[in-house]
Amino acid sequence: MQVSVENTSALERRMSITVPAERIETQVNKRLQQTAQKAKIAGFRPGKVPMSVIRQRFEADARQEAVGDVIQASFYEAVVEQKLNPAGQPSVEPKVLEKGKDLEYIATFEVFPEFTVAGFDSIAVERLSAEVADADLDNMLEILRKQNTRFEVAERAAQNEDQLNIDFVGKVDGEAFAGGSAKGTQLVLGSNRMIPGFEDGLVGAKAGEERVLNLTFPEDYQNLDLAGKTAEFTVTVNTVSAPTLPELNEAFFAQFGIKESGLDGFRTEVRKNMERELRQAIKSKVKNQVMDGLLAANPIEVPKALLVNEVNRLRVQAVQQFGGNIKPDQLPAELFEEQAKRRVVLGLIVAEVVKQFDLKPDEDRVRELIQEMASAYQEPEQVVSWYYKNDQQLNEVRSVVLEEQVVDTVLQKAKVTDKSVSYEEAVKPAEAPQAD
Repeated sequence: MQVSVENTSALERRMSITVPAERIETQVNKRLQQTAQKAKIAGFRPGKVPMSVIRQRFEADARQEAVGDVIQASFYEAVVEQKLNPAGQPSVEPKVLEKGKDLEYIATFEVFPEFTVAGFDSIAVERLSAEVADADLDNMLEILRKQNTRFEVAERAAQNEDQLNIDFVGKVDGEAFAGGSAKGTQLVLGSNRMIPGFEDGLVGAKAGEERVLNLTFPEDYQNLDLAGKTAEFTVTVNTVSAPTLPELNEAFFAQFGIKESGLDGFRTEVRKNMERELRQAIKSKVKNQVMDGLLAANPIEVPKALLVNEVNRLRVQAVQQFGGNIKPDQLPAELFEEQAKRRVVLGLIVAEVVKQFDLKPDEDRVRELIQEMASAYQEPEQVVSWYYKNDQQLNEVRSVVLEEQVVDTVLQKAKVTDKSVSYEEAVKPAEAPQAD
């Protein structure tokens, strides 16, 4: 077999391969012999059909199969011989396919970029530290109470945070518009569910009262047909219900699976969850800074095949998340290209760091992570056992741990600044970078 390789770009390779005709004929004859043993042809007993008849009937198909298999096998033999690492399937262009002649074809494909991860000392990371104070815990208990608010009908005028049951009809230029009317809608005043002025306009209303609200849709309203337009809403208030926060009692604790340890036990469990959330938030912010730093310090070209695969994966995820009668390939690729490129580049960089530093998942850390995740469940031992009986799930945890070890490796060489902050600041999502 003869092989020659041409570099047509930084990552694209054009490989010319010539396979001796004898190899093709051997494969064709092998297939014809197999066919002869089982072929059923009128006038002949099975296994007794003359080879000339077999060849006349089946040689074309056998040759097509043989050429396909030989191209596939010879391509992978060639990339191993040339020490190439293809990224995706090749585009194959046959040049000579004639019987009795050597097979010649050209395979065009991309390879994974070869690079060494550098610039660790240029990466700046701010590592936060915080504690769950009693005031933070008290605030969280109030949040949990508000999340379980009950509403009871009140014989008074509506106030902010009350829940109203309303009917309304909206009109623009005297005409009702799609989506502008509803009956029996529950609306909490101050929730900002409706356009500006709608909820404020119902403060002070009583059950049975009708109010007319003249409002203007925001200029950036999602429905462009209504953006910036003035509308008249006729609203009928059916009921006014006041919020009632649940007491911190046994019935409330039982909703969270805590039945016997009272307020102290409930506070202890909530604190544990907050501390778990705090650790994850700090870890996530450090990881994001490390990954951003690695990206900035290691600009690499990405194989188009990997980008296409990642875009398609993100399309499928989007359809699964948002549903609807839409196929993944109907979503514009441009929506996902930036995210796909970041994922692919980071995947290549992280894999190279693992290779450079010969990292392997620390099994003690794997068990610690599984135990921490399991601690959020009522039967943690069963959860731990489940992970260790499911190879796929266990390997996913190992991948997470390996990524954490990559972060730790970078932190040993990066410029790290420690900063003490409040719990609220530590768990607050990082702000998205401002566009230039």
